Amino acid sequence: MDPSSVKIPPMLDLTADNITPNTLLINSQCPDKRFKYLMAQLVTHLHDFARETRLTTDEWMSAIQFLTATGQKCSSTRQEFILLSDTLGLSMLVDAMNHPKPPGATEGTVLGPFHTDDAIVYEEGASICSEGKGEPMLVQCTLRDTLGNPVVGATIDVWETDDTGHYDTQYEGREGPDCRGILRSTEEGFAFKAVRPVSYPVPTDGPVGDMLKKLKRHAFRPSHMHFKINAPGFDELVTALYIRGDPYETSDAVFGVKSSLITDLNKISDTKISDALCAAKYGIKPGDWLLCKDFVLTTNEQNSQLRVKAAEAALRKLGSRAKLVDGLPVADDLD
Repeated sequence: MDPSSVKIPPMLDLTADNITPNTLLINSQCPDKRFKYLMAQLVTHLHDFARETRLTTDEWMSAIQFLTATGQKCSSTRQEFILLSDTLGLSMLVDAMNHPKPPGATEGTVLGPFHTDDAIVYEEGASICSEGKGEPMLVQCTLRDTLGNPVVGATIDVWETDDTGHYDTQYEGREGPDCRGILRSTEEGFAFKAVRPVSYPVPTDGPVGDMLKKLKRHAFRPSHMHFKINAPGFDELVTALYIRGDPYETSDAVFGVKSSLITDLNKISDTKISDALCAAKYGIKPGDWLLCKDFVLTTNEQNSQLRVKAAEAALRKLGSRAKLVDGLPVADDLD
């Protein structure tokens, strides 16, 4: 950028008292009103945090080193920054704000750091897990809109750990996806075979693990299975099903559990006709596990209306002067 083409506000003798308005001033020429607003709020809250806590130079450097180490721990199969966001409750907050649900719709939860884009598309009733990965389980689900109509042709991305509590990406020499797959919905919904979920600790061999130890927090997540559901005209649903009775049900390390997502896990009976028909159809046997769920999607229009309504209420509560553009706040007092 040619410095002569930019009008730089004059700044002299910057102090702890005037550094914030000067930083806002020099950032105020950004033509993107949303980005300008985000940066203004970031600078304001960041500076206020430093002032309120009387942040020391050593603490500032420790934070820089922590963030550096977090980035260095990331790879193509591990996202330490998402794990950091999850353990600080930020991921749940962002999901709740961006994907509000009307009554009856399935609630969302954290994506987590272990989703990949290389899952295989499976036929109805196929197993997403290789042999020996855990106790066999059939998953049977319906997929509907809030009016009760079936949602056909949706893409359902699912992933889980094996019985040792590890995702496939945590193994050295990973050759391909395992315990993960993609399904398509029909009028009846979708079904696939997997293994019984188990509780497990999030990775603790990085900076996020060090943070949890320093905070005297445990690193465990309750047993669950992830779902990422997309269908034309509907808001993307990123959610998970949690197995009722897990010891970490009320202390999830990443704050992901919601009461509506806690699900009973039952065994397939050799005395029920419905179970017998199910076993014959999917090639399972009595004693295997059965997980059932009725998923309900929210339309894009429903999501947009709910997001705008919630944003308006939040701005009023904060006493903010920001205005909404395309459902997102931008400042009208920074020009």
